[in-house]
Amino acid sequence: MASQATTAARISGVLRLAGALHRRPRLRLALLLTAPLLWLIVLYLGSLAVLFASAFWTTDSFTSQVVKVWSTDNFHQLVTTPVFREVIVRSVGVALAVTVLCALIAFPVAFYTARVAPPRRRPLLVVAILTPLWASYLVKVYAWRLILSRGGLADWLLAPLGLGGPGFGLPATVLTLTYLWLPYMILPIHTALEQLPAQLLDASADLGARAGRTFRSVVLPMVLPSVAAGSVFTFSLSLGDYITVQIVGGKTQLIGNLVYSNIELNLPMAAALGTVPVLVIVLYLLAIRRTGALSSL
Repeated sequence: MASQATTAARISGVLRLAGALHRRPRLRLALLLTAPLLWLIVLYLGSLAVLFASAFWTTDSFTSQVVKVWSTDNFHQLVTTPVFREVIVRSVGVALAVTVLCALIAFPVAFYTARVAPPRRRPLLVVAILTPLWASYLVKVYAWRLILSRGGLADWLLAPLGLGGPGFGLPATVLTLTYLWLPYMILPIHTALEQLPAQLLDASADLGARAGRTFRSVVLPMVLPSVAAGSVFTFSLSLGDYITVQIVGGKTQLIGNLVYSNIELNLPMAAALGTVPVLVIVLYLLAIRRTGALSSL
């Protein structure tokens, strides 16, 4: 009898708790989001806070040990040292170049897969676009190293024209990064073009608009948020990359390389360099927020 009474009391307590949560949807939502929010705050935002705080520390020049003394010397060096300024500008330029190239290549590909290809083939084309993402990152980069190396496929294809491949350097880095992140630009543009009402294109044609005017006045305004959404991935992934430039970049240095090389020797300087991509990406997100790109992610 005692066990039955205890079980009944537990069931009654559970029912009362369920009823209380049912009557309070905000409390139920808060309980559901507590664990993932704590995980986000502690691991992600917490690590960023530690990164930002350690950027204000210094390093003992003799022992290379971190000295937890508040100082702005690291950021002062980033601003005043020409090498750091050049690397930061070069890194942002590479990220922008990759983003522009991805957009120029992705739009005709996405237009074909979404509007021109037969409906039965469109899922297969989307799968084909996603297929490179299934391969290893290093495998793809080393494949491009073989393609761009002296006597490689690029030289073989351009030899009849009297030209040669770009070799290793900044152009090779931009080309390889464009290949790596191109699917992230194609997919949002494909989705936007697939959802574009055909009646708008027909109405534009009925009103006498040519293809160029239809593209500028109808297609581009509706697809631009998706282009901006894809650029978030291509820009941020290119800005923080450091492996590709090590493999195909030759002597080119980007922010990621400087962060990697300073981790063992000067951890506070590496942290200061690591804050630069974070700040640049935040500014980039603020700049494209008005396009509606963040809602398209």
